[in-house]
Amino acid sequence: MADGDTTDMVRELYEGCYRRLVGQLFAICGDLGEAEDAVQEAFVRAVEKPRRFAQLDNPEAWLRTVALNAVRRRYRRATRFHGLFARAGLPEDTMTGLSADRVALVDALRQLPYEQREAIVLHHIVDLPVREIAVQLRVPEGTVKARLSRGRAGLAPLIHEFADDAEEVNHV
Repeated sequence: MADGDTTDMVRELYEGCYRRLVGQLFAICGDLGEAEDAVQEAFVRAVEKPRRFAQLDNPEAWLRTVALNAVRRRYRRATRFHGLFARAGLPEDTMTGLSADRVALVDALRQLPYEQREAIVLHHIVDLPVREIAVQLRVPEGTVKARLSRGRAGLAPLIHEFADDAEEVNHV
């Protein structure tokens, strides 16, 4: 495939899945700007190595993985400095232009540990099966299932949709 063809493929992917990827990453990180930056970084990496990108079986999954890795790196850095921001009394980001339901969901997800939040978003929002999540996160399937179970239990008191799931797990 010629570099021009790859550029066209990247352009089509950008137009077709950019918003979806940003929404998925936003649900994980809770920061729209951060999600946009991570997805844009993934697309930049795709353009930097067009021949390698053209050989991928699932380019959207690759883009999501690269963007997730970018979010993870930034999350680790941010947690190191979180105490500094809290002590300085800096205000948290406000989310404008989003539905009340989406804001409530992101607020609830923010209360979960990062690994649980990531599993919940990939399974319930991205709609990936446990096996694919395990491959993307490079963890055993059992770990993904445990994160999903704990994440649902953590969300249950915050979001009614997960309360039913948590009750089913507890009664089984």
